[in-house]
Formats: sequence, C-alpha cells, structure tokens
Amino acid sequence: QVQLVESGGGLVQPGGSLRLSCAASGSIASIDIISWYRQAPGKQRDYVAALASSGTTNYVNSVKGRFTIARDNAKNTVYLQMNSLKPEDTAVYYCNARLSTTGTPWRIDDYWGQGTQVTVSS
Repeated sequence: QVQLVESGGGLVQPGGSLRLSCAASGSIASIDIISWYRQAPGKQRDYVAALASSGTTNYVNSVKGRFTIARDNAKNTVYLQMNSLKPEDTAVYYCNARLSTTGTPWRIDDYWGQGTQVTVSS
C-alpha cells in the first residue's frame, strides 16, 4: 500500500506565502515523477508543477517564478513553496506520484493524495 499525505494548506492574504508538503509512504520501490495539481470550485483539476527523478522541474506558466517544487529524498517528501500568492491560486491542491511498488517493481501506477485547501483572500 502507498499513501500520499498533503499538508500545509490554509488561508493566506494576497502576496503571502505557503509551503505545501506531500509525504509518500508505503511499499515504494521508486518514484518516477511527483506532481502537484489543483482544483478550484466548479473547475477541472489542473496541473501545476512536477519534479522528475532526474531532478528536472516543470511548471505551468501561471505559477512560474512564484512556485518552487523541491524534494527531500531522505523523507520521501516533496514540497511546493508558493510565494506571491494570488486569489486565483485558491484551490484544493493535490499531490500525484507516478511510482512503482516493491510488489510490482516493473509497473508504474498513479497515486493521489487527499488534497489540501489553499485559500488566498484578504
């Protein structure tokens, strides 16, 4: 079993910062890519940022220069540092991991966390 647990969401004023965490645990063999997505009320879930096992990062244009994705390998945790937050960043943020488990190391599957709410409002 694999678990992804997000934390760090909350209410912040425009221009403020938050750091989200995604802790992965369980029978993980290797992690290919960890990504962050977000879903605003009444909208589809959208891609935000990704960090590959190679260290390559990628961001959606709307967050470039404001958000940073980073990983602590020792803790199997990925962070999303969000600065200069805007009201349009308000959403539930989800962590996604493409990984293989020790039981089936040849197979890559997608796993999702439960989400953490980020609200940017004055």
